[in-house]
Amino acid sequence: MNSVYQRRRIINRMVMTLCVAAAAFGILWLLMILGTLMFKGAAALSPDVFLERTKMSGGGLGNAILGSLIMTALATVVGTVIGVAAGTWLAEYGTKSRLASTVRFINDVLLSAPSIIIGLFVYAVMVLPMGHFSGWAGVAALAVIIIPVVIRATEDMLKLVPNTLREAASALGAHRWWVVTKVCYGGARAGIITGILLGCARVSGETAPLLFTSLNSNQWNFFDMDSEMPNLPMTLYQNMTINSFIPRQVELAWAGALILTAAVLALNIIARIISSRRSKG
Repeated sequence: MNSVYQRRRIINRMVMTLCVAAAAFGILWLLMILGTLMFKGAAALSPDVFLERTKMSGGGLGNAILGSLIMTALATVVGTVIGVAAGTWLAEYGTKSRLASTVRFINDVLLSAPSIIIGLFVYAVMVLPMGHFSGWAGVAALAVIIIPVVIRATEDMLKLVPNTLREAASALGAHRWWVVTKVCYGGARAGIITGILLGCARVSGETAPLLFTSLNSNQWNFFDMDSEMPNLPMTLYQNMTINSFIPRQVELAWAGALILTAAVLALNIIARIISSRRSKG
């Protein structure tokens, strides 16, 4: 028995050591990335970065930041409305029907689909017929990416609501729509909001879909969504590739990368806080 026990202890320590080493390896790279962003990005931050528009040389990132906020916000609204509605139908009405199974399969495919494929699809169905890039095409591409995330979160959270609550509300004479909106949404609200925030964080840094849809602009043209739309990911891409020979543009790219990383990190932290409160509740 002692030899078996000793062997198990040795194997357990070896596995634990490998797990800790793997975690440390990943954390090390994360800290190196964040450290590089802080070192190079913070040095380039100034009020002009947020107030001035992008230029061929110098300028700021104000229009790109605002353009990204507008497209991400619109895509999140569209994705939330469609995603919550579809997720509610899957959890409360479709359940085990053949159509629901088909929708779930398509949703799983969309969840794992490369974003550049979605960008090419929107390019084919919107950009080519219109004959030009547009902010609306960018919103459509980002919405297609966020919709499956919200659908999955909504369905999973609604399924966690106990059926006894639905039965109790129905026993009191409540209509089905009232049970869903008041009882089910009330119990799943925190989880659904968490899914929406995670989906928003995912699309906020997408570059490939915008390359084929909204492209980019160096103007403050936010009231003309039918034209090319400025956005932060595409500006960073252009500054680090096409304009890499201009030192100031590279500095702005690092500053933009830091801003984008901070925004995504903030969304993830908020989602974690909401999720933890839901678990405690």
